[in-house]
Amino acid sequence: MEASTPNLSQLPSSPPLDPRAVAVVATMIVFVLFLVTGLLIQPLNVAFGIWFTQLFVFLGVGWFVLRATGRQPVRTTGLGFPGMGPAVFGFVLGVVNFFAIVVPVQYASQALLPKSWQEIYDMTQLFRGQAPVELGLIIAGVSLAAPVCEEFFFRGVFLQGLRTPPGTPEKAIVVTAVVFSAFHLDPVGFLARVELGILFGWLLVRTGSLWPSILAHAANNLVSTALFFTAQELSPEKQEGAGTGEDFLAVLMFAALGAIVLWGVLAVGRRYPDTLLRSRRPAEVAGKPARLEPLPRLARLALPWSLAAVLSLGAYVVLDPRGIELSQFDLRYPLEPLPRDAPPALEAEREYLFELRVKARRGEIPLGEYMEERERQSMQKRELP
Repeated sequence: MEASTPNLSQLPSSPPLDPRAVAVVATMIVFVLFLVTGLLIQPLNVAFGIWFTQLFVFLGVGWFVLRATGRQPVRTTGLGFPGMGPAVFGFVLGVVNFFAIVVPVQYASQALLPKSWQEIYDMTQLFRGQAPVELGLIIAGVSLAAPVCEEFFFRGVFLQGLRTPPGTPEKAIVVTAVVFSAFHLDPVGFLARVELGILFGWLLVRTGSLWPSILAHAANNLVSTALFFTAQELSPEKQEGAGTGEDFLAVLMFAALGAIVLWGVLAVGRRYPDTLLRSRRPAEVAGKPARLEPLPRLARLALPWSLAAVLSLGAYVVLDPRGIELSQFDLRYPLEPLPRDAPPALEAEREYLFELRVKARRGEIPLGEYMEERERQSMQKRELP
C-alpha cells in the first residue's frame, strides 16, 4: 500500500506575527540604525547622510521588515494612489496647516524654552556653508526623500501596525506622532512635529492611502524651506527692523488667516467626502485577515538593500575625499552658535567663513585657507551678549 502524500495546503501553518509587535520591533531597529548612521554616516557629508538615512534606514528597513513577515509593502502601507482629489487635498492641507498651527506652536515653543536651545537645535544651520550641488541635494532630501521615506515607515509601517484591532486609530495616531517627533531629537520643535504627526496619521486613516500624508509632509517642508531662503534674501536693514512685537503680530496674522482657510479646506472635505476623503483601509487594518505571502529567505531579502548601501557608501568615499576632509575638520573644530541678536561684526565674520567653505568645497581656494579661518573662529573666545 503506497504512502499517501500529504496535502501541503491542509498542513497547519504557524500563526502570523502580531502586526503591533512587528511595528514596535521595526521601530526599535530603525531607531538604533538612525543613531548609528547619525554618528558614522552623517559626519561624512550632510547631503549624503540625509539621503542615505532616508533610503536605507526608514524605507529600506521598513520594506525589509514587512517582506520578512510575509506582508506586501505597497498593500500593507497604503501606497496605492487614491486619486487626485485626496492627493491635492493633502497637499493643500499641509500648506494651510503650516500657517494656521505649526507657525504659532513653534513661535510659542521658542518663546517659552531657553534661547540656548534655539541656537543648539537650529535646523536651518544645515543649509549654511554648502556648495550649490550639496544645497540642492539637502533641499531635495528634506522636501522629497523625507516625506516619502518617513511617511512610509512611521505611518505605513508603525501606525498601520498599531491600529490593528483591538487597537484604536486615535490612540495609534497619537502614539505614532509622539514617536515621529521624538526621532527628530529637537525639543524646540517637538510640539509642532507632534501636531504634524497627528495630521499625517489622520490623513492616512481617513483616506486609506499614504499619498495625502506624503504630500502634506512635503508641503510643510517646502513652505518652511522657502520661507527660510526668503528671509535670507531680506536686507540686513529689514531684518534689524523686525522686533519682538512685529514678530508676534505677524504670527498672529498668519494664524488667524490660516485658521480661516483651514476651516474652509476642512469644510470642503466634509462637503465632498467621496471625492476628497475616501475611506479605503487596507484589509489587515480593517479587521480582515491579511493574505500573507510565503516567507522569503532573509539573506536573499536583505542582500539588495545591503549591497546598495555598501556600494553607495563606498562610491561616496572614493569620489569625494575633499568633502569628507572638510566635514571631518568641521567636526574637530565646532563653531559656537551665534545668538539672533549677535553683533553685526560677528555675523559678518561667520558669513565670511561660510563663503570660504563654499569656495574650498569647489576647489577655488586651498583647503588650508578655510581650515585656518575655521580653527581661528572655533578657538576664539567671545563675549556674546
